[in-house]
Amino acid sequence: MPAFDRVLRACALGVLAVAVGVVPCVHAQLAPAGLPEADKQQIKGYTLNDDVFNRLVAATEEARASGIPPQAAPDPGKVHSLNDLAAQAMAGDPRIPALVKKYGFTPREFMLANIALLNAAMAAQARNDPALAHNLNQVWVNPDNIRFVDAHQAQVAALLQGGH
Repeated sequence: MPAFDRVLRACALGVLAVAVGVVPCVHAQLAPAGLPEADKQQIKGYTLNDDVFNRLVAATEEARASGIPPQAAPDPGKVHSLNDLAAQAMAGDPRIPALVKKYGFTPREFMLANIALLNAAMAAQARNDPALAHNLNQVWVNPDNIRFVDAHQAQVAALLQGGH
């Protein structure tokens, strides 16, 4: 299976943002084009760290254990900002807002963290896959996040594949 297919498959199974319907692997690369410049800059500037990653892992594991089902992708016609994206994600299941809050995220930061992680994971994969590299919009990728993913390869892979 080509790396692009593996990444998209992993994203389809992956972190809580996918479970709540954000499908960051697609939307992180496509939807931001219509976002305000301030949101675009915040996406680019968001930097992952161990604390954020560990909270994402915990929230994702709890969502899976709680049976929160994958939701439909957000309506791109209704997403004009990260706040719109977050609001749609939080509306996907009544348990999601409390879960996000429990792990210390605002809905907006939750979206930023997920987009940052998945963009970095895709960028890391793209180094070895010309087709993925061609389809990846590097403007959304923070080089520090690629280094973070490289340093945490096993944990990121486990998270995206449904186990940790």
